[in-house]
Amino acid sequence: MRKQRFVFCAFTICLVFLLAPISSFAQKIAYVNSQKILATFKEAQDAQDRLDKINRDWQDEASEMQRQFQEQGEALESQSLLLSEDRKREKQQELQNLLTKIRQYQEQKWGQNGELYKRNEEIMGPIIEKINAAIKKIGEEETYDYIFDTVAGNILYASPSQTDLTDLVLQELEKGLESTKSTTQ
Repeated sequence: MRKQRFVFCAFTICLVFLLAPISSFAQKIAYVNSQKILATFKEAQDAQDRLDKINRDWQDEASEMQRQFQEQGEALESQSLLLSEDRKREKQQELQNLLTKIRQYQEQKWGQNGELYKRNEEIMGPIIEKINAAIKKIGEEETYDYIFDTVAGNILYASPSQTDLTDLVLQELEKGLESTKSTTQ
C-alpha cells in the first residue's frame, strides 16, 4: 500500500512538472511602454503641461521668498553694528520666522502629501484610468493573459518576439479622442 502511494505521488509530481511548461506556453503575454504612451498621448501631454505650469508658479513664489530672506539677512549683517541688541534679536527673529515660512511653504507644495502630489492625482488620474481602460480592452479583445509595463520595472528582458502593444494602446486612445471630438462638434 505504501509503495503504491509512493508511486502515485511520484507519478503526480512528474505529471505536474511535465505539464507546467505546456501550460506556460499557452499563456499569451505582451507589454507596453507607459512612458512612451504618456509622452505621445496628447491628453497626457496637455495635463503634464498644466502640472508643469502650476509647479513653475510655485517655484517662482518660493524663489521670491528665498530672495526676501537673503536680502533681509544681508541687511541684518550690514546693520548689525548699528543696531541695539534688542533690535538685532528682533530682526533675527523675523529672519527665523521667514525661514520657517519658506520651509512650511515647501512642505505644503512639494511634501509627501503636498499640493503637487494632490494635483498630479487630480489631473493625471483620469488619464491613467483611460490608458488602463484601453490596455484592458486590448487585453480582452486579443485574449492576452498578461500585459506588463516595461517602465515600471516589471520586465528585465523582453524577447523581440514578444508583442509590444504600446502603439495599439495609443491607437485605441486616439480612437476615443476622435469619437469625443466628433460628438463635441
